Amino acid sequence: MEAAYTEDNIRSLDWKEHIRKRPGMYIGKLGDGSASDDGIYILLKEVVDNAIDEHMMGHGKEIKVNVSEEGEIAVRDFGRGIPLGKIYDCAAKMNTGAKYDSEAFQKAVGLNGVGIKAVNALSNYFHIQAWREGETRAIEFSGGEVVSEIEKPEKDDQPNGTAIAFRVDTSVFPKHTKTRMEFIERMCRYYTYLNPGLTINLNGKKFKSKNGLLDLLNEEMSDNKLYEPIYLKGEDIEVVFTHKQESSEDYYTFVNGQNTTQGGTHLAAFREAVVKVVRDFYKKNYEPSDIRHGIEAAIAIRIQEPVFESQTKTKLGSATVSLEGETVRTFVLNFMKEKLDNYLHKHTDVAEEIQKRILYAEKIRKDLKGIQKIAKERARQVKVHNKKLRDCKFHYNTKAKRADETMIFITEGDSASGSITKSRDVETQAVFSLRGKPLNTYGLDKKIIYQNEEFALLQAALGIEDDIENLRYNRVIVATDADVDGMHIRLLLLTFLLQFFPELVRNGHVHILETPLFRIRDKKRTIYCYDEEERKAAMRELNKNPEITRFKGLGEISPNEFGFMIGPDMRTHPVNMEEGKKLRELLAFYMGKNTPDRQQYIISNLREDVDTAEVA
Repeated sequence: MEAAYTEDNIRSLDWKEHIRKRPGMYIGKLGDGSASDDGIYILLKEVVDNAIDEHMMGHGKEIKVNVSEEGEIAVRDFGRGIPLGKIYDCAAKMNTGAKYDSEAFQKAVGLNGVGIKAVNALSNYFHIQAWREGETRAIEFSGGEVVSEIEKPEKDDQPNGTAIAFRVDTSVFPKHTKTRMEFIERMCRYYTYLNPGLTINLNGKKFKSKNGLLDLLNEEMSDNKLYEPIYLKGEDIEVVFTHKQESSEDYYTFVNGQNTTQGGTHLAAFREAVVKVVRDFYKKNYEPSDIRHGIEAAIAIRIQEPVFESQTKTKLGSATVSLEGETVRTFVLNFMKEKLDNYLHKHTDVAEEIQKRILYAEKIRKDLKGIQKIAKERARQVKVHNKKLRDCKFHYNTKAKRADETMIFITEGDSASGSITKSRDVETQAVFSLRGKPLNTYGLDKKIIYQNEEFALLQAALGIEDDIENLRYNRVIVATDADVDGMHIRLLLLTFLLQFFPELVRNGHVHILETPLFRIRDKKRTIYCYDEEERKAAMRELNKNPEITRFKGLGEISPNEFGFMIGPDMRTHPVNMEEGKKLRELLAFYMGKNTPDRQQYIISNLREDVDTAEVA
């Protein structure tokens, strides 16, 4: 029977109810704290962005950030301080803020008056205090509702500025388990690279940059530079780049201090500009991929009224954002045409190195052509009867109704893939079966993708032979056994993806499937446990002497049981990557030829967990 649709069905939500009911509209995903774009870090960024904007306007040289073990986060800036009579409005009235007034805040990060209101609404504790000229005012909220307030400003010897402290509401963030300090440290480092002279004090650890993006490239990116970085700076734009020995293109991009991890129009303009200037300089029609082969770059621009594709501001969306009457594309192209061309004419040694690199990349590309042709032909021949791939109906690179739900499970062996295949959703879930342990690709060049049949078929299955724009599945899920061999296979796969397709990881497409280690059951109930803590809890919850099964591999889990493990409540962890040289150091240590170092690391970090209750 169809439900009645009357006036009673129409209701209006106030600002805090709307944010709490639809948090994804304001901060993206909630997450559990395991990914750098989870909600907790977006909330912190919203608060720090306001402090950064004060610094950009010339007020305050230090920002203090404190993260307690209990999960409380506090940010104190030393800017002008929110006008005392407007603290409530700034914290609890939507579409309210000083950034609508371009005279007060030029080229700020946040412009829509939502930021700290979202932090307020999504926190069970939110405290905001401002100091101005010896007077102060503070308000404490919970879930957007006022709890207490200093009614009248009192004299205070604190310097001018604003302090905000908050704890996320666990009823809104039910899965949030841990705030990872490495993500917050990286955020603080990037802020200082973009604001030379600013000090960010994180739990007593200070971050400061003298040379801006040049420090970013030297400290965060590759050690394998082929020439000294080219550093170009103009009004509202800063660019630094070099070429490295590796073949991948790596970019750090920023708009008004915001790390646009997914790029946007400014990155597209930079990539286009490099190709255009280099072609004109050498008077050669080089292939764009050869020019950008191994490029490592950072670009930051400041513009008025930037348009981002979401509240999380990870991608600059509009190609028509004006900057002094120009589009972002035209502005970047004109800047690069003048500055880079001049630089190459003045630094002929760098110009020679760049040309050598282009010619090397051209040779590699031509050498690969024959191998690629053979591999693609082989992939076409086996496509119809490829037993490795059990495909699904819809695909990510189409406009199908369920394209965003698509995923592919990469499994080890036929038994594991068989269980998943029998319990999967055939419309959105595909399965690719590996044959034992794949090749360790660390230190190998790209032709290995085409020479190795398994990797060639995997690449074809994913649809990324030419570029990731044709990716066929939104999520690439590594599903290996929870044992030493399974972990090794997982590392081999991640090494392959991180070396040759880092964009897949960078854009959040790669995940690890978590499956139960134990099944605990009695005559009435069955509980699946994913770690020792859950097993102990299940043992306490069920009757005495329940049946305990330790799953040694995915193949031991029946298709009937596997259904919920890959269903709506499926547990996965996104794969996060450290950019630049930190990633290469990580791969070199775990996947390189330094076996004695790894053995010593294992010996030094051996740990034995003993359950004293069970021993007793």
